[in-house]
Amino acid sequence: MSQTARSVSLGPGEGTTIQGPVGGPLTFKVTGEQTGGSLTALENVIPPGEGPPLHVHANEDEAWYVIEGKLRFRLGPELSEAPAGSFVFVPRGTEHCFQNVGDGDARILVLFTPAGMERFFERFAAAEPGPEAFRAAGREVEMDVLGPPLRDPPR
Repeated sequence: MSQTARSVSLGPGEGTTIQGPVGGPLTFKVTGEQTGGSLTALENVIPPGEGPPLHVHANEDEAWYVIEGKLRFRLGPELSEAPAGSFVFVPRGTEHCFQNVGDGDARILVLFTPAGMERFFERFAAAEPGPEAFRAAGREVEMDVLGPPLRDPPR
């Protein structure tokens, strides 16, 4: 990974797009290679009812900005709602997951600091989809799956 950050400016729809781990497209806006290892940023589309399993990151803080839709987050033992315009931050070592509890696709901006989680998403996109692929790709970046995704959203 390059140690020198460079300026990046992307317009709407620009960036490298791959299949995200919860069913929608994921577009990298900036990667560790571009930021000298300081940040990974991506836009992700989350279909209704979907979200990742409960997990924890050993090395990265994670943050979300909800652009469209409504998510429900589990942050440690707490549940919270995050409609469009919400911002959520989770420090490394905190167990977390989320679910799209809206009727349509949710669109989120996801930030990881320091960078490095792009390796997880790239490995997952190249694997046969499923829970074991999520777990295996996660192990490679010291992300541990602790439990199932959130289900049965309150309506």
